[in-house]
Amino acid sequence: MQAQDATTLFFLKLWPWVEAKKNWLIAGTAIAVIASFFIWFVACQRESKEITAGQALTQVVLSSGAPAAEAYLKIATQHPGTAAGQRALLQGAAALFDAGKFADAQAQFQKFLDAHPGSEFSSQALLGVAASLDAQGKTDLAVSAYQRVISSASDAAVVSAAKFGLARIEELQGRLNDALVLYQDVASANPRTSLGSEATMRLMELKSKLSAPAPASTPPAPLK
Repeated sequence: MQAQDATTLFFLKLWPWVEAKKNWLIAGTAIAVIASFFIWFVACQRESKEITAGQALTQVVLSSGAPAAEAYLKIATQHPGTAAGQRALLQGAAALFDAGKFADAQAQFQKFLDAHPGSEFSSQALLGVAASLDAQGKTDLAVSAYQRVISSASDAAVVSAAKFGLARIEELQGRLNDALVLYQDVASANPRTSLGSEATMRLMELKSKLSAPAPASTPPAPLK
């Protein structure tokens, strides 16, 4: 009984305050309803855009034959800000690389990095830039790009690919011991993949080169 009386007393004291603030409360409630509706509407629009972009990307992937880079890049242009649009931009850049258009591929990978610096696919785009520079023969820039991937990427597969690319450059430039360490890292981290198998083969060849005895020098001909 005392609890009921206390509740009644509380509402009797609250009611005059409600009456005095009625207009303010109505306005506040209306604002809250409008804000909630706006948030819901934006979320629905975002979800709809994601679904549409995903469907467009799926259609291109499932089309007969290998999709051209232009088809992927068109989706990226038409559906910016979506996850499918990001994937399409990366796949378009990769398609350009596969077609031997390395400068164009580099530009698209860099475009992705500029537009989506915090994306989960950033490490893949960084690797794409490095590989594109490497393919163009821009060795010094490629080395720096590969090292950036190795030091910053969280994707183990991407790091291994960057190490393999860097090892190949080290090997070509005669730094066999440095290449050996990198190949060893890749082989150890990827024992059951094609990349790991390739690294193991390169590792065995390098060890053979490094352990081979130096050719005997030809003694000078005796003076007559």
